[in-house]
Amino acid sequence: MVDMELRIFTEPQQGASYDTLLAVAKATEDLGFDAFFRSDHYLAMGDADGLPGPTDAWITLAGLARETKRIRLGTLVTAATFRLPGPLAIQVAQVDQMSGGRVELGLGTGWFADEHTAYGIPYPDDKFARFEEQLAIVTGLWGTPQGETFSFDGKHFQLADSPALPKPVQQPVPVLIGGLGATRTPRLAAEYATEFNIPFASVEDSAQQFDRVRAAAKERGRGDDLVYSNALVACVGANDAEVARRAAVIGRAVDELKANGLAGSPAEVVEKIGRYREIGASRVYLQILDLADLDHLALIAEQVLPQV
Repeated sequence: MVDMELRIFTEPQQGASYDTLLAVAKATEDLGFDAFFRSDHYLAMGDADGLPGPTDAWITLAGLARETKRIRLGTLVTAATFRLPGPLAIQVAQVDQMSGGRVELGLGTGWFADEHTAYGIPYPDDKFARFEEQLAIVTGLWGTPQGETFSFDGKHFQLADSPALPKPVQQPVPVLIGGLGATRTPRLAAEYATEFNIPFASVEDSAQQFDRVRAAAKERGRGDDLVYSNALVACVGANDAEVARRAAVIGRAVDELKANGLAGSPAEVVEKIGRYREIGASRVYLQILDLADLDHLALIAEQVLPQV
């Protein structure tokens, strides 16, 4: 059975400066985790005040590309509503160059209407159709041989004779698609994705959705080359008191976290990760909500990472 990769996943819109994110990314690298990912949001959710304010995902990753050396860097996930597909392809390719080929693009439709209103970003009704065109354009631009041009005539986007530059280091840049949509999401994953991710879902729901994606990939004639992954909130402690303290800091109940995330002792967390491995997941994104608690990362690295 293959080893599980553990990746650190952050939610900076809840309140984090670039310096805070840099400290977490450096700890991620130093402690042996595989990757540092961040959400792509501009507005805090729930009761968080979001101070000192949002940071842009791709500006953050550009900075981290120059300040880290090993870990992979990406978004879980960039909202297609935030950026036009041509400039997004340029941004990701440039950050891939800046990192020496360590970038991954998680791309989704966008869903949080309030952040669009707060920052003057159009929130279209037909997000999924625009998302599908974005995938075709971004991957098409990257895949166009140098010296040739790329054109696209869609309902929402039109490109004519684009030089399709710059090129990323990686060919292809890994593309992550996720979600629990029963029909369109598996189809797009089978067509465009390197990795399929399910956020915050049970083992049972994940297994059902993984099977849908496998069926869509088989129908498309793909081999068994898709990576399957889950994202789950992490709250690990050396003892019950430490678990309870960490849960209280992020405003969650221990029992709820144990049911819906990766919470408890290192042994409990290792056992639950194993259940996701059994249904085909080979990566887990650990959602870390208290970015000041670097001891939390150290505990996971010391007592969970070697066992998965």
